Amino acid sequence: MKTFRGGFHVPDNKALTAASAIEQMPAVTDYYVSLSQHIGKPAQPVVKAGDEVVEGQLIAQASAFVSANIHSPVCGEVVDIVKRKNAQGALVDAIHIKANGKQDKFAYPPLTDPTPAQIIQRIADAGIVGMGGAGFPTAVKLQPKDPVDVLIINAAECEPYLNCDNRLMIERTEQFLQGVRLIAKAIGVTNVYIGIEANKTEAYDKLLAQEGVISDSKEALANRKESDVVLVQLKAKYPQGAEKTIIKACVNREVPVGGLPAAVGCIVDNVGTAYAVYDAVVNGVPLYRRLMTVSGRGVNAPKNIEVAIGTPLSSVVELCGGLNDRTIKLVSGGPMMGFCLADLEVATTKTDSGFLALTDKEASSVLPTPCINCGRCASVCPMRLMPMYIDFYATVGDTDNAVKYGALNCFECGTCAYVCPAKRPIVQSVRLTKMKAKEKK
Repeated sequence: MKTFRGGFHVPDNKALTAASAIEQMPAVTDYYVSLSQHIGKPAQPVVKAGDEVVEGQLIAQASAFVSANIHSPVCGEVVDIVKRKNAQGALVDAIHIKANGKQDKFAYPPLTDPTPAQIIQRIADAGIVGMGGAGFPTAVKLQPKDPVDVLIINAAECEPYLNCDNRLMIERTEQFLQGVRLIAKAIGVTNVYIGIEANKTEAYDKLLAQEGVISDSKEALANRKESDVVLVQLKAKYPQGAEKTIIKACVNREVPVGGLPAAVGCIVDNVGTAYAVYDAVVNGVPLYRRLMTVSGRGVNAPKNIEVAIGTPLSSVVELCGGLNDRTIKLVSGGPMMGFCLADLEVATTKTDSGFLALTDKEASSVLPTPCINCGRCASVCPMRLMPMYIDFYATVGDTDNAVKYGALNCFECGTCAYVCPAKRPIVQSVRLTKMKAKEKK
């Protein structure tokens, strides 16, 4: 099985929801649709208080090249544009919509045998962004300045607990593969790889059973047809699903420091993104719903659910039986790269792959102690950085030296903090350094 240098095996805890079929989240009364749920400029609202909207209708449009359209998750009335707290704790503008119970839906005309330009335009119209967490507008990603010859679909889903990509590949296999082929057509490549961790055996077997999908064995590659998609089995190791590490594992190319995947001829997209492309092109459905895993031993009934964007997390948790009294930490996303929440007054976005309620057996509450210079953080860092020095200089306020030791090249996977015996908050030190460096610039 292929992998990369560094990283660490983290107990995946995926058994809590691995066999749970996708459930549909019922409609709720109030939705709060953030205008900032993608990298780049917030979308510009095109509705106002008192307007009636239907499910799938455009309610905010991209306001710059790096921005994304946003569509209504429900039929209802726009109450107002309000300030709401996001998962990072910042106040952002959100469109408050009160559902009216109607079932009307808007959809774009389905595209039959579309051209690459038509696929990219539909992706932009549908507001599709990277759904693995970063939220980069997909239409922008598919038009890189550098020439590309490889498409890699990130099916590693290496974050513990999360199973939404896994269930999507199991339950919607053909639709997912159609989305993969549409992306490949949009960027004009025939070298297509799906990198999947070895702990997803059911998804791997279902994909391999599909016509035009082959394994990465020498024999299969020797007889490969140009249209074949190569399924690459990856070692179950964190952070196998990061862009740079999955490129190294799948095609043995190394993205330069400060560079993007296109610099080595690659584009990496997520499983959920590929499915959203299929839905937008084939069915004309814009992106206003997504799959997410609700898990952790603090949740009474962990599930994989399809939820409309703008749904309050309090309603999501209620669907999953509520929280038990052992819960000590709430997390938006996965436990390694997610954000700790103060409460459930946060609404879902296009990039929310999970919500976790962790107990004292799952989340450490030990206070950090001084670094003991053991070097474990450096040994597991997939970017070959020196996290202990970044943490030290960030702590004493020396931003320049924290940057010198690679803080800006860190993608915040959290492996260093996980293995640290002193429980140093290294990721927070990196984020602080990036913020201070941006302020200085």
